[in-house]
Amino acid sequence: MEAYCVKCRTKREMRNPMPITLKNGSQATQGTCPNCGTKIYRIGKA
Repeated sequence: MEAYCVKCRTKREMRNPMPITLKNGSQATQGTCPNCGTKIYRIGKA
């Protein structure tokens, strides 16, 4: 799954994607950027 990395300023393929629930109850997917290691998020069901 791809997500936008704010640090690299490009879309990257997520490493170790995990489904999470945000504070407001909506679903999201959290992973890490393979290039810089920053946490990246994609809002919506996986």
